[in-house]
Amino acid sequence: MNNVNMGFILTILAGFSTMLGTIFIFIKKKSDNIIIASLSFAAGVMLTVSITDLIPESYSLLITLFPKFPAIIYMLIFIVSGILFSMLIDKYIPTANYSSNTNLYRVGIISMLAIIIHNVPEGIATFMATNSNIMLGISLTIAIALHNIPEGISISIPIYYATNSRLKALFYTFISGVSEPLGALLTYLFLSNFINDRIMGFLFGIIAGIMIHISLYELLPTAKSYNKNKVLYLFFIIGILFMVINHFVF
Repeated sequence: MNNVNMGFILTILAGFSTMLGTIFIFIKKKSDNIIIASLSFAAGVMLTVSITDLIPESYSLLITLFPKFPAIIYMLIFIVSGILFSMLIDKYIPTANYSSNTNLYRVGIISMLAIIIHNVPEGIATFMATNSNIMLGISLTIAIALHNIPEGISISIPIYYATNSRLKALFYTFISGVSEPLGALLTYLFLSNFINDRIMGFLFGIIAGIMIHISLYELLPTAKSYNKNKVLYLFFIIGILFMVINHFVF
């Protein structure tokens, strides 16, 4: 099997690991604790990914192209750009009326959009890494797959509890998962000659900003609205530890 085929296989596996996050929508008994735990866990994962993966990766790419201080400035500009972009999505995204669960629905949709924007560059990175070194591609796929699972939770749980539709929850999560192999396909067809360290450095900064905003202004506030702070803090910390352990293992 050549590296191109393996690149597509690995990005498909990484992308559709998001679907594993939908397992909780098949628990029949509705529970506020499931919502709180899922949103808090996903927020912990997203924040940790931003701080320990995306921001350092953005800086490490930009520092090869610019002096230290300009590299930091560029990185911060694109992080703030990601936050502002996420705020615009939050402001202008159409809402659906699901009575008291409208906010949950918005959280699910915004998370889906953020994760799509996140997954496309991940697909590009995984595909390009695999073409260079299959073992590197496999390691990257495992790491991405592990944090894609809670990303699936952050989409499917809010959508399911807002609409009471497993089909909608599965569909929106599936759409986010497809975006990862889409990144690989776009790279193969069009982008391989244009993607460089500068573009990837800017993209990782923007994605970090989006993830930080989603975590702090969507996931955690929605979880907090249920007034069960012990569950919120516990699973937020578990989400952080999950990604920290993931770093040590992979």
